[in-house]
Amino acid sequence: MAAQAEAKKRPSLLSDLLFLLMKIGLILVFLVVIFTFFFGITQVSGNAMSPAVKDGDLVIYYRLDRDYAADDLAVISRKGRLSVRRVVGIAGDKVDINSQNGLEINGYPQQEDNIYTKTLPVVGGAKFPLTVGENSVFVLGDNRPYAKDSRTYGTVSVGDTRGKVLAVIRRRNL
Repeated sequence: MAAQAEAKKRPSLLSDLLFLLMKIGLILVFLVVIFTFFFGITQVSGNAMSPAVKDGDLVIYYRLDRDYAADDLAVISRKGRLSVRRVVGIAGDKVDINSQNGLEINGYPQQEDNIYTKTLPVVGGAKFPLTVGENSVFVLGDNRPYAKDSRTYGTVSVGDTRGKVLAVIRRRNL
């Protein structure tokens, strides 16, 4: 009699599988919600941000933080494509790029440790000096000779950014 009562209390294999599938489904729904509303992930194409972010790397960004400071990496949307660029100027900053001092912010030449080439203006690009407008940022690629950035198309509206980069996952040779 005790064996019969124990057999009735034990769940069947089918109910265990259904419960497991329900747990997996809830976890998937949770991840979809998290990566739809709070975080984003994109793959970088091109070498405009090399060596910090290379071609093929995955970038995880936080969608809700658009309060940028100088040196932040931002994911921007331009012509329907996402790209990563470094914020060098925020609202109110006076940005000047010239052949004598390179990049100047608010009249001070910038010494950027991870930039290995001089920052030069782009022919036919933005006119310098310029003041970054309200709700805008000035962005540059780290690989300055090959990057299309604010030197080419001017400041970027914060509304055209997707968020602040949290992590870079090296994906090369996987």
